[in-house]
This record gives sequence, C-alpha cells and structure tokens, in this order.
Amino acid sequence: MPANLVLLRHGRTEWAHTGRHTGVTDVPLDEVGEQQARALGEVVGARTWSAVVTSPLARARRTADLAGLRVTAVDPDLAEWDYGAYEGLTTPEIRERLGTNWTVFADGTAPGESPGESLEQVAARAGAALERLRPALEEGDVAVVAHGHLLRVLATVWVGLPPSVGAHLQLAPSSVSELSWHHGVPTIATWNVQAS
Repeated sequence: MPANLVLLRHGRTEWAHTGRHTGVTDVPLDEVGEQQARALGEVVGARTWSAVVTSPLARARRTADLAGLRVTAVDPDLAEWDYGAYEGLTTPEIRERLGTNWTVFADGTAPGESPGESLEQVAARAGAALERLRPALEEGDVAVVAHGHLLRVLATVWVGLPPSVGAHLQLAPSSVSELSWHHGVPTIATWNVQAS
C-alpha cells in the first residue's frame, strides 16, 4: 500500500491576507507568512520523507525552506490556478464587475484575451502531478508544498470526486492536510490543520 501524501499550503502573503486572487504573480511571504512557515517545520519537520515537492512559485519554495524541508523536486503542475484577468482582484471586486455571485470553482476565470485556466485544466495538472508522485509514495510519505486552490483541487482528484467539490474544502495558509488510504480506497485523513 502506498504511503501518505501530506499537503502543506504556503504561509501567508499580503495578497492572500487581503483576499486578492494570487495565481501566477510571484508574491512573497509576508512577515506573518514567514513565521507560519517556521511553525510548519515544528509540525512536520521530524517526519521522514521519500520526496518533498514544491510549486515553482517563490512563496511555496520559501515555505519549504523555512519549514526545514529538503526539496527534492519542483513541479510546474503544482503552481497555483492561473486566474487570467482576475489575477490580483478580490472576489467582491469580481462580483461587482460581473454583477453576479461569482466563484472561481463554479464560474471559472475571465473570458477574453486573458482567460486563465478552467477548473478542468487545473484538475488535469493536479492529476498529472499525482501520477508523477506515485513512485515516491511507494517508498514513503511525500510532502507537497503548494497553494490553496490547487491543493483543494488535488485533494478532489485524489479521492475521485469532481474538482468542483474543492469549493467546499477550506484551506488556510500554513495548514497541513493528509491524503491517505483506508482499505485500499484513497481518503482525506486530515484536513486544514493549522500549524500556527
């Protein structure tokens, strides 16, 4: 039976703190985020990992470094959702612009010249990343340091649910979640345990 996949959301950034959609913009951790990342190390630092894989974005890599995790690979498929023209906007700003009760999970990203990614594209990336992680899971637990929306989608792919279910999985900065198995069935063993 493969081992567990431990999902670590990066520490807080100023954009996350103010509710701005932070996809491809490489926003650094703020001071609180750096403290949160160190706290993650106190929670998971003593574990043994067969692999530690991060998003290519600096906020995820910095979180891994501050948590004392030795990164073994950087996977572009673990980058956050590309929000297109909605990048940097808050949900209330997008809703005001559209005049609807918009959510990214239900309504997707902006149409037009800068459309960003669809939910299905994010789920496909998450699935591809999981496939690459499977050999390491045969060797032991694997840590993934990435982003809120991407990790929520990845969890749905793990358990075989529609990716839209990710809308119902709240995930705080600097949180730890564990994907596991029960009688050979992929499960969510713990979710959104905050390190600080």
